[in-house]
Amino acid sequence: QLRLVESGGGLVQPGGSLRLSCAISDALEDRPIAWFRQAPGRNREYISCIDTNGVTNYADSVKGRFTISGEIAKNAVYLQMDDLQTGDPALYYCARSNRRGRCPGPMRREYSYWGLGTQVTVSS
Repeated sequence: QLRLVESGGGLVQPGGSLRLSCAISDALEDRPIAWFRQAPGRNREYISCIDTNGVTNYADSVKGRFTISGEIAKNAVYLQMDDLQTGDPALYYCARSNRRGRCPGPMRREYSYWGLGTQVTVSS
């Protein structure tokens, strides 16, 4: 069974940084990987995606602060988060696209495999 496992969450002060990792196992083929987040009482929010050629995409809410990187063929994708703010705390998930090729967009229906999430907390 294909698996995604997130790691790297933690507690930082406002303005701090974290680097999240998404480990991929048992995939039969490479497909784009996206990051989502969900805070209590809020909808799950798309934040970034990287396709199998390394082409990236970002939601407006994180442009200029977050950077997605990695190589899916090497089974690892990362999310570098800088200048974390009080609107960023959430469970952060990585998810695998149902389609080959380029990143398919922000809709959750485009992704069928999800990790269990890693917690990001921002507090002074």
